[in-house]
Amino acid sequence: MGISMFNLTDRVAIVTGGGRGIGRAIALSFADAGAHVMIAARTVDEIEDTVSEIRAIGGNALTVPTDVRVSSQVEHMVQKTVAEFGRIDILVNNAGSGFAWNPVLEMSEVGWDDDILLNLKSVFLCSRAVGKVMVKQKKGNIINIGSQAAALPGPGVAAYRAAKAGVSQFTRTLSSELGPHNIRVNEIMLGINETSHTMRWLAPQPQIQQSLLSQIALGRFGQPRDVAGAAIYLASDASAYVSGATILVNGGFHV
Repeated sequence: MGISMFNLTDRVAIVTGGGRGIGRAIALSFADAGAHVMIAARTVDEIEDTVSEIRAIGGNALTVPTDVRVSSQVEHMVQKTVAEFGRIDILVNNAGSGFAWNPVLEMSEVGWDDDILLNLKSVFLCSRAVGKVMVKQKKGNIINIGSQAAALPGPGVAAYRAAKAGVSQFTRTLSSELGPHNIRVNEIMLGINETSHTMRWLAPQPQIQQSLLSQIALGRFGQPRDVAGAAIYLASDASAYVSGATILVNGGFHV
């Protein structure tokens, strides 16, 4: 019991969007806990940097350049992972992006489709492909990275908010379908985190920064390591009886 419940020794994890920010922090934390990690993303140099960092701390990781919006590339990601490690114990659906300002009446059909494809369909494609492997194993663990945008209304990002709301419902539905196969499915619902992507949007808007900070009980934006801690919990035996759950990691936003 105790700290050993959080041990991931020899478990095999895929982390999408693992080249930077939150995905990178999760991949590093998993490796530090003993997991073998497959890092998937479109940007090759970033995922190679993550792997180098993992190997520098004595961990085991490989890269598989993948566009998670494309089913054939997702299938290749899964096949390569199984070929290299023999199984898949954990999938973290982290790849995604937001903050494109598009009021509904000005949004193009292509813009809507792009947001849904990256933030929702990708979760379906990866979960379907990895889920088939996990069903054969009779064991597995899927963690979806969601956003509080799913539950909070706001102008200008309707497609992103709709996609993240879809991730929340998809998580619960998939949990009910895969639970009989001893596969857990959960969601980490994020607040505002200090990633390079987020801060590019916030940096030129100090008034918005202060307004957002005033609504967070802990008085600060999240760090990628804050999310990694929740991911370790959900990936480990410490959460063995948790499925279909949404864990808020938002510093007490709007409490």
